[in-house]
Amino acid sequence: MFVTVKKRAILLVLSIIIAVFGVIFIKNRQPVQSYVLGKTVVIDAGHGGIDGGVTGVNTGIKESEINLAVAKCLKSFLVYAGYKVVLTRSGEDSLKRGKLKDMEARAEVIKKANADLVVSIHQNDYPLNSVKGAQVFYAPNGECREIASVMQKALNERLSSTRKEATGDYYIIQCSSVPSILIECGFLSNPTEESKLITAEYQQKVAYAIFCGINQIMDIDSIMNRSV
Repeated sequence: MFVTVKKRAILLVLSIIIAVFGVIFIKNRQPVQSYVLGKTVVIDAGHGGIDGGVTGVNTGIKESEINLAVAKCLKSFLVYAGYKVVLTRSGEDSLKRGKLKDMEARAEVIKKANADLVVSIHQNDYPLNSVKGAQVFYAPNGECREIASVMQKALNERLSSTRKEATGDYYIIQCSSVPSILIECGFLSNPTEESKLITAEYQQKVAYAIFCGINQIMDIDSIMNRSV
């Protein structure tokens, strides 16, 4: 009797182990979407080092800290999905001393990455503290407007934003021929939005919204299979 019970216990344990490893195997064998294969995304966490960007109206938190947190979370989503990801910076410091040298160093990272898409992460600020919402910017030449529109829609749907994509005269989205957009994830000048942006939970939510937007962009042949 004891032997039978022991044998059943062993079989039960073995069944659990097999089931667990089966789930892990299936999970790791999930097919990669065709539009992901061979695609490289550069994520630029804006600012860094002595250039902290804007600061939170109540907490004084530096924009650069939130940018990096969102960038790292976004990288995790993308890598898990099968993308190759390059960060322009992975620590608190800037790449080079001086704004111009730092921006030129970021442009060099983009060039070496042979990227398919550049996404620059930022936080916004405005004198009127009632202004809020995530917004996407593209270069003034308008060539990336379609990409920006797709991303803006993804952010509006998932972050309850009502803003519209717009042109922006930013170096990082004009320094290469790679399709590039800049995302202002929210306003640190808005107390309510600041209180959300400083939390890991909301940073993850923002990162996932951007991830969904990137997937939609990559899946549109008319966008990614042409020179923009």
